[in-house]
Amino acid sequence: MMAARVVTDKNEFTKLVSAAKNDANKPICVVNFWADWCEPCKHMNNVFQQLAKSYPNHTFIQIEAESVDDIAEQFQVTSVPSFVFIREGKEIDRLTGADALALAKKIENYTSVSTPQGSGAPVNNSASLLNQRLEKLVKYAPVMLFMKGTPDAPQCGFSSKMCDLLKTSKIPFSAFNILSDNDVRQGLKEFSNWKTYPQLYVKGELVGGLDIVKELHEEGELMPMIKPALDEADPKAALNERLKKLVSSSPLMLFMKGTPDEPKCGFSTQMVGILNDHGIRFGSFNILNDNTVRQALKEYSNWPTYPQLYHHGELLGGLDIIKEMAENGELKELMEG
Repeated sequence: MMAARVVTDKNEFTKLVSAAKNDANKPICVVNFWADWCEPCKHMNNVFQQLAKSYPNHTFIQIEAESVDDIAEQFQVTSVPSFVFIREGKEIDRLTGADALALAKKIENYTSVSTPQGSGAPVNNSASLLNQRLEKLVKYAPVMLFMKGTPDAPQCGFSSKMCDLLKTSKIPFSAFNILSDNDVRQGLKEFSNWKTYPQLYVKGELVGGLDIVKELHEEGELMPMIKPALDEADPKAALNERLKKLVSSSPLMLFMKGTPDEPKCGFSTQMVGILNDHGIRFGSFNILNDNTVRQALKEYSNWPTYPQLYHHGELLGGLDIIKEMAENGELKELMEG
């Protein structure tokens, strides 16, 4: 499966577009213009990568608009995310905004139009094309709900209850309104061998309808089933969730080099000494044993050095701050409070 190509300069971009132009098996280029500060872009980047794997016959290019601004200016990109469709070196279509379903539908439409006559594919076989579309639709998001209406405006009680269950469980999901597309509505029943709606899919596999999802939720099995798919789709979010649990794993949690019994740096030694001198109980994590945590926690806490001390999941600071708190009595007050 091909992933989207991350492009950092115009020469590389020009080569990719030219290569696609001269390759009959690469009908179109889809260019994703995004920005690091844009939260919707982060979700769409994950969707874009998944679509790139689902449609390997196209060329998918990812560009950080402000870092490669000459390409953004060339295509007059004024907002992000923006998706530009290119065929034979020329822009043929564009989508602006974080609309995953609209993006998937555009790509599917260009895929159907671009199917080569000599490939052996049954171009006029509408059932075959529908099945190909359904296969991609059920996989285009880690958790995919086919429902009547939208999550904000469900059009039946069962769909409403399914949305409420997913939302209260804090499960991120994408949804397809089957009332807007009768081909999908009827075809998915045969595709999944499931005759009613809503239908919930995880990584393209049918979980079931409302009754089954409710039962999984009540037995505590729903989130363990879904979480691996979410983690795989968004590893950074999974890491942040891990860090959140780690910093909250003890009322007072110290991230240090070494252990309280064997500190591996002078600053960690001093921090442990202050806490012990005040008779404060604390948990600890040796960052030297886990480089992923060591690097990621700096970004998570926006604090570049160690040791770091957390109180009920909130960063207090490093050695200098804790020394000052100990000297003016704030540390004792905090622990007694």
